Amino acid sequence: MRHILILGGTVEARQLAGRLAQRTDLGVTLSLAGRTAQPAAQPVPVRSGGFGGVGGLADYLTAQHIDALIDATHPYAAIISRHAAEAAARTGTPILALRRPSWTPVAGDRWIDVDDVTGAVHALGDTSRRVFLTIGRNEVAAFAVASQHSYLVRSVDPIEPPLAVPNATYIVARGPFSEADEYTLLKTHRTEFVVSKNSGSDATYGKIAAARSLGITVVMLRRPALPTVPSVESVEDAVRWLDHAPEP
Repeated sequence: MRHILILGGTVEARQLAGRLAQRTDLGVTLSLAGRTAQPAAQPVPVRSGGFGGVGGLADYLTAQHIDALIDATHPYAAIISRHAAEAAARTGTPILALRRPSWTPVAGDRWIDVDDVTGAVHALGDTSRRVFLTIGRNEVAAFAVASQHSYLVRSVDPIEPPLAVPNATYIVARGPFSEADEYTLLKTHRTEFVVSKNSGSDATYGKIAAARSLGITVVMLRRPALPTVPSVESVEDAVRWLDHAPEP
């Protein structure tokens, strides 16, 4: 039996695990970062938490006799992706990145592309605006320096501590979010800016389409640079790669 480690936390990781769960020739473990208090149910055994850097992950790959490593983490999880590439190289473990394609602007989109949250804060300007923050909870605190804005903040887990601004409303929810529902949300809150990561996920594209329909500007954080390893964009291609992956 070949042992497969999937670095997950995405819909694609869960879908891949589901595709592999019934195979008798594979033993599959799904690794989650442990940042979400109540992660979605998974179809294979799960380990939670970090590995302790490149060395810790390399030790895990060796100790658990991992035959193939699939990095199916979020496009913005650059640190773990770098660690995975380095640990795989160190141990001679075949590695594949399952990376969903990014969104691209279409006619009617009003995007401001920025490199990071500091750039996003700057893009909002000095005039008070109504801003929808949908970038995950880890980066939200950076917007406290722009306290003139009114914020609508959505995250999977509560923002703790709350954003240190006078006007902020919080929504705790997990996607998918439909375009119709996002349209209603943005219109109800009279949103003027959406701040988003370019996750590329169908489950969260509704806000982008709704912003387009309403003429709302989207401040889009560019994806970070990721290591160069073999990669595919679909679960099906990842399965095919596994069936032809070289022995470590």
